[in-house]
Amino acid sequence: MATYFLRRLLLLIPTFFGATILVFIILQLAPGGPLEQSIRQIQMGGMTGGEGASAGSSDLTSGGGAGLPEEAMEELKRFYGFDKPIIQRYLIWLGLWPREYETRNVEFTAGQAETKKNMGRGRWVTVKRTSAGFEIVNEDGTPNAEWLIRPLDSPDESIEKALVYKTKFSGILTGDLGTSYTYMQPVLNVMKPRFKISIFFGLSGFLISYMVCIPLGIAKALRHGSPFDLFSSVVVFIAYSIPGWALGAVLLILLGGGSFWDVFPLGGFRSDNWEYLSLWAKIIDQLYHAVLPMIAWTIGSFATLTVLMKNSIIENMSQDYIRTAFAKGLSEKRVIWIHALRNSVIPIASYIGNVIGVLLAGSYMIELVFNIDGFGKLGYQAILDRDYPIVMGFLVIAVLLRLIGNILSDFALATVDPRIRFK
Repeated sequence: MATYFLRRLLLLIPTFFGATILVFIILQLAPGGPLEQSIRQIQMGGMTGGEGASAGSSDLTSGGGAGLPEEAMEELKRFYGFDKPIIQRYLIWLGLWPREYETRNVEFTAGQAETKKNMGRGRWVTVKRTSAGFEIVNEDGTPNAEWLIRPLDSPDESIEKALVYKTKFSGILTGDLGTSYTYMQPVLNVMKPRFKISIFFGLSGFLISYMVCIPLGIAKALRHGSPFDLFSSVVVFIAYSIPGWALGAVLLILLGGGSFWDVFPLGGFRSDNWEYLSLWAKIIDQLYHAVLPMIAWTIGSFATLTVLMKNSIIENMSQDYIRTAFAKGLSEKRVIWIHALRNSVIPIASYIGNVIGVLLAGSYMIELVFNIDGFGKLGYQAILDRDYPIVMGFLVIAVLLRLIGNILSDFALATVDPRIRFK
């Protein structure tokens, strides 16, 4: 079994790279990316109100309008990484190719052999133009190995341009998800507070679903065909047919603040004064805000888990080992909870990995309805804003959760069923 799980762990590597490179290429080639949006914002910012603005908007839509200077375009491309081939961009994002940072532009006019450049913190270097290319020297005349330099294209033939920069290996494999274009902060810093919210709802929903569905499935199996079984099936499948976000909107209308019954708050994760509350008041406030989102979060999984549990119990109750247990004089309670239940939870155990992957990734529609700044809402907004670092960071976490969840399903299956030995 150890060999099997080791093989599954090794298969995570090509699967992860395959999923990320596919999405990365699609994002980079899709129109309307961050570069186009930045150009539009700059051009729209230069317009004035009235007829001029209307005409300018029409020009932008048709692809016209005043063009940006070529230097500005090069700076934007360099900022978003579009000045490099797409495969190199992917390797930089992974952290397998050095990333340029702390860049400085240098210009040489005709006949100019050297120029001085302020590198910050009171340090100056001299950039020399030689027949072999460029050379960077310190103030004492020694070669500078800290900074690198490469030539840039220049529309003016009388001016030669170059870029002075540092390099470092920084990417996914080094724990750096990049910097958000929207928030101008490291992606991890943007995700951390929101990921905690989705973990809270995900784990809570996971536990509630199993705590409700397993006993309900057993009760339905033992009373198969009874009015209780029929009524509970109708309720469960009606709930299953309603999307969680739609049910959440209905609950807000009926039970949200200022509606028919002012029972629960109108969205939000916590009250604004939550930090100033006592410990007991914090618990009450958190539960007060979590009831409606939790119902919407878990309602979709009730039908699947309940039916799986019911069918599994019914199937196992007809097996020979159950009849043998009854023939030995064991009580019905012991036969069901000791013998039948363990084999009946096998299908449920194989479903655990998928549930974890879905719940921990966040549900952006439910978070939008309840105005909760969770992980799912962040990913959804990042797609709209073309915030590629957050989109790719969201993808990395979602893919890893899904892959690890599949392994957890196999492990749970082997734990509850000793007959299974993976090879």
